[in-house]
Amino acid sequence: MYFRRLTFALALLAAGAAGCSGGGGTPPAPRTPSPTPSAPAGVLQISQDPFVNPSTQHRTEVEPHLFAVGNTVVAAFQVGRSISGGSSDIGFASSFDAGATWTSGFLPAMTVVSTPPGPFDTVSDPVVAYDAAHAVWLIASLPVLFSNAPTPAVLVNRSSDGRNWSDPISVAPEQVASDKDWIACDDARTSPFYGHCYVEWDDPSALANGLIHMSVSADGGQTWSPPATTADRAQGIGGQPLVRPNGTVVVAIDDFNLARVLAFVSNDGGATWSATTVVSTIVDHADAGGIRSGPLPSAAVDGAGTAFVVWQDCRFRGGCAANDLVSSTSSDGVHWSGVARIPIDATTSTVDHFIPG
Repeated sequence: MYFRRLTFALALLAAGAAGCSGGGGTPPAPRTPSPTPSAPAGVLQISQDPFVNPSTQHRTEVEPHLFAVGNTVVAAFQVGRSISGGSSDIGFASSFDAGATWTSGFLPAMTVVSTPPGPFDTVSDPVVAYDAAHAVWLIASLPVLFSNAPTPAVLVNRSSDGRNWSDPISVAPEQVASDKDWIACDDARTSPFYGHCYVEWDDPSALANGLIHMSVSADGGQTWSPPATTADRAQGIGGQPLVRPNGTVVVAIDDFNLARVLAFVSNDGGATWSATTVVSTIVDHADAGGIRSGPLPSAAVDGAGTAFVVWQDCRFRGGCAANDLVSSTSSDGVHWSGVARIPIDATTSTVDHFIPG
């Protein structure tokens, strides 16, 4: 499939879906499973792949992302990864006591093996957000059809309780390809756009070559605006929207060639999007383990509205021999600080650092 990012958040391997509701149901009759390795000491197993369809690799749960509000934590992840891209379904695991105990299950009506079944072969790239204004949890993901027939660009499932999930809602009209979605909501009561949620993705098809798209919902994810592009119709991959307390949306993203980190903003609740500015060039080392990492960014915003973007970069190492994690910050999403090295170890270390989250 397309270039996928692994965003590590929690140990999201597995304790079955017993006691869960909202998707999943009873999977097909299982074949004889291989022994499940015991979890390391201190690691809580919160979900397990129940599927047996031969088209995907089982006992696998990958690409987790989570979001927390108070003591409630909701995580989402691929279940049953396909070598061709995507997974058998998107799993969820929710905790209402800050991670002490968990409820898990699977999103409904997504793929041909979901319960109830949906129309897609696989589904990928799950991301979680919470819309405080409408008191609703949202999981965004990408639908996949191996026939390359058009699909909705992004899917969003909704939940008012983190346990029971709606069937997927299409974010945008059908297109041939979409990749690297991300979702974030404006949860600041001080913002004039409180309750707006923003989805970003790119179109990696040959004609679009990574054209960046944004869509906005103002009703808790039930309906979404037509896709909009940046003012300069920029091409990119791996974007992550952030919302500052004043309602400004900042999106950090790589260009489509993974050569620069870019950023663009909206000051009007997603009605329009600025042209991109360059945060930094990227100097990247292919990690020694041959892992599919790449310098895709991870982004966050603090309570004061400062945006942070982090990526892997080898500029501080002699001969670009290994990657550090590096960062840049901005108070407006337009003007960014110089690149700073995160000092995890000495610059003489031969250890590679990658996939920040």
